[in-house]
Amino acid sequence: MDQEKFKKINYELIETFLSAGKLCLDLRKEGLTEELKKDSTPVTNGDLEVNKILVEKISKLTPDIPIVSEESSHNKKNLNLNDFWLIDPIDGTYDYINNGEEFTLNAGLIINKKSVMGIIFAPAKNRLFYSFGKNFSYEYYDGKEKKIHCEKKNPKDVIKAVAYSNNLKPEISKIHKKFGVTEHVRMKSSLKFCVIATGEYDLYVAEPRASEWDIAAGHAILANAGGIVTDHDGKEILYGKKDFKNPGLILRRSENL
Repeated sequence: MDQEKFKKINYELIETFLSAGKLCLDLRKEGLTEELKKDSTPVTNGDLEVNKILVEKISKLTPDIPIVSEESSHNKKNLNLNDFWLIDPIDGTYDYINNGEEFTLNAGLIINKKSVMGIIFAPAKNRLFYSFGKNFSYEYYDGKEKKIHCEKKNPKDVIKAVAYSNNLKPEISKIHKKFGVTEHVRMKSSLKFCVIATGEYDLYVAEPRASEWDIAAGHAILANAGGIVTDHDGKEILYGKKDFKNPGLILRRSENL
């Protein structure tokens, strides 16, 4: 599959993501229904409806490529996936339930175990991000498409990080110190990848916690915008690992923050 095909798929998905985002906001306004999954995390009717919409559309666009979604059991036992989709219908479900604005809709395309294409929509912020190849990452806002390329937005002596928590664990603080972080803010969901890709922030460090569907779309957007995505040892992140679990992550806007 070449870049032109990735581009065509990407633009076919934009309206689907915008519609699904509107639906999840409408459902929240009406009042969500919630239940606990086996891992004791919540899932809502919004998660399930968005999942249905994204899976249906992507299945039509690429019928021969398997889909792995957080909210579905399909293909999760397959240990031989090389080319596949990773979908997280709503990343940041707690944020979604609690009327927050940082939750996102996500789909990432994996080819030969590498993330090559991604689309992320934060409907409560009306910010849509996507990428379909190296040097082709964009933000779509208010009907306009803008190319993003990790250009630093802050003064040179300011290094801003996003973090999962306000209270950093010692190992995370140590890496922040290594990169000269001057301030950090708490941020949920895959929006972290996007705000580093736009240059609003410089760094994100995470312990081994997230699953592959949490990061696949953001990985493509950030890496294709010129950013760097590795584990804590500087190794490349590949997909299709056992149980779709990730190692620790380091996201950087560039080599020189």
